[in-house]
Amino acid sequence: MSRRRRVIKKEEKLDSRYASPLVSRLISTIMRGGKKSLAERIVYEAIEKSHEGSDAVDPLEILNRAIENVKPRLEVKSRRVGGATYQVPIEISPERQVSLAMRWITGFANKRRGGMARGLAFELKDAATGQGSAIKKRDDTHRMAQANRAFAHFRY
Repeated sequence: MSRRRRVIKKEEKLDSRYASPLVSRLISTIMRGGKKSLAERIVYEAIEKSHEGSDAVDPLEILNRAIENVKPRLEVKSRRVGGATYQVPIEISPERQVSLAMRWITGFANKRRGGMARGLAFELKDAATGQGSAIKKRDDTHRMAQANRAFAHFRY
């Protein structure tokens, strides 16, 4: 039985420009200190910049492809069994997959030089093409889960 309270699912809000729940979640992920208008400006500018060089009709196609490429399927969680701590690989729920992907993309975009909008645009482009720091983070997570698959029987 879980010791934590149950998570109450909130209704998904849509953003004003693209009417997409994915963009709305990205805005919320980027927002710091309640400055939503600044976060919206950053995200919309990044989507436009990442869309400039591509031949895609839909500007959200690059964002969707980037999130899809970065989403991890497995992760490891620490389990304490008999005085020893094991890294046990577990499957991730779809909501957590998306939130981890967004967190990784925005985290690595923030570390890039040239402002957040520019960094986010480049990170989205890189993730959509299957390269970049967020893809490397996903591969490291999968590699860790593969290395510890011997402890999968501790999953409960």
